[in-house]
Amino acid sequence: MAQGIRVLVVDDEQIAAEAHSDYVRRLDGFTLAGAARSTRAALEALQAAQAAGEPVQLVLLDMNLTDGHGLDLLRRIRGLGLMPDIIAITAVRELNIVRSAISLGVTQYLVKPFTFAAFRDKLEGYRAYREALGGGDAATSQEAIDAALATLRPSGPLPLPKGLLPETLRDVATFLRAAPSPASATEVAEALQMSRVTARRYLEHLAAQGQARKDPRHGTRGRPELEYRWVG
Repeated sequence: MAQGIRVLVVDDEQIAAEAHSDYVRRLDGFTLAGAARSTRAALEALQAAQAAGEPVQLVLLDMNLTDGHGLDLLRRIRGLGLMPDIIAITAVRELNIVRSAISLGVTQYLVKPFTFAAFRDKLEGYRAYREALGGGDAATSQEAIDAALATLRPSGPLPLPKGLLPETLRDVATFLRAAPSPASATEVAEALQMSRVTARRYLEHLAAQGQARKDPRHGTRGRPELEYRWVG
């Protein structure tokens, strides 16, 4: 029988599926159970593994698949009575999708593009989570549950996307936090003496991390401009 946590990679992009499969092979404590390029192939792989007595324990799930959405696939997996843990690995950042994924039991969420180091940290955190909970059907304690959930939270700051600097992010966040009203990328750029494009990248990052909220600014001429407010 295969050793380690059995992992199924689900991604319709061949290059991504192969890269993530290779990442799994490089990690101790994990075994690649296979790679599926569609919802149908994923369901077939999960059911075949279950029937063989070696159920998939972790699915690395892309949200945008050629024959369906990752959330729909997750619902079908649960409908079949299969209970693998799920780590979403996707470029999808929409908050409603993230919330739906969490409500359906997604354990971790890793946004593309990412480095092997970020991938390794997510999976090693998941492995620690499983180890903290232990196995079998025995009851557990509050302390064990708290310890297990703590392993899923990063112990340090998340790595920034390529091209973003911690010092500049701190300046943008400080400005936004102190601003008496929501600010646009243009206003942030003028205040911090940077280009509007640069300011918008940092503001979008803060919004994606849930530290800022963006809304259209009404009452302006031409295309509505976005404004950002700190929600920290």
